[in-house]
Amino acid sequence: MRPVTVLDAPSNLGLRAPAPGTIPGCYKLAGALRDQGLARRLGARDGGVVVPPRYDIHGWKPGDGVLNAAALARYTRTLADRVDAVVDSGDLLLLLGGDCSILLGPALALRRRGRYGIAYLDGSIDFRHPGNSPYVGASAGEGTAIITGRGQPDIADIDGLAPYCRVDDLIVLGVRDYDEELAEVRDLGITVRTTPEIVAAGPGVVGNDVVGHFATCDGFFVHLDADVLDPSVMPAADAPDPGGLDYPHLVELLRPLLAAPGCVGMQVTIYDPDLDPDGRYAAELTDAVVEAVRG
Repeated sequence: MRPVTVLDAPSNLGLRAPAPGTIPGCYKLAGALRDQGLARRLGARDGGVVVPPRYDIHGWKPGDGVLNAAALARYTRTLADRVDAVVDSGDLLLLLGGDCSILLGPALALRRRGRYGIAYLDGSIDFRHPGNSPYVGASAGEGTAIITGRGQPDIADIDGLAPYCRVDDLIVLGVRDYDEELAEVRDLGITVRTTPEIVAAGPGVVGNDVVGHFATCDGFFVHLDADVLDPSVMPAADAPDPGGLDYPHLVELLRPLLAAPGCVGMQVTIYDPDLDPDGRYAAELTDAVVEAVRG
């Protein structure tokens, strides 16, 4: 197993408020997984914490653009610098979120370095953008659109580097076959494997296929959203949706990805400890991540 560095990115800047006067609880994800002994069990180096700006959507209304956009742009640059340092070290990066918008940091860091692929494990395609929606807002639902250059320029084109990932270097895995954005992304040339397709082909086979797809890239990064899992095993997510993977399938899918020499790291997002008062789901998610990284 390669050396691992665990880095915390406890940002919730990319999510809507779950209720008036409250903030999304997924910023507690990193602490919850660390409490389960994640870093110790992997013998990982501690990369510290990239502290996010304050979550503040006061006065925002539909049509105002992306929530927390200025703060998100600042955070993306800061996080990209920290990601770059870990990649330079040769360690496998394990980035603990946070919501899906933290992907912008690794995506920007890797775009600075060259051509990198992204394996996007998520229950949703997250392809909302101004071209297919009356307005944008929560960037966690716009991640694949933003990294492929389809978003407002202050976050989608930082330092003039859009797109951070080419459409043919993005592979979306584990979405439901009823996702309304499925046809659009496939028409653009983005590879998508739905949950039923992954299970039918065999998760390990799909994982190896993804590694082969990225052979022409300089490397690749893995995004893992907890809602790729079925709510029967992971209900403590921002938007649980039926028809997801179970843990054995997830581990089987991740193993070849994380073992590949070209893989520079993985991020874990969207698990919300506020929805898991006894820590049961944190323990199960941590077990799966440890098992997948160890190979």
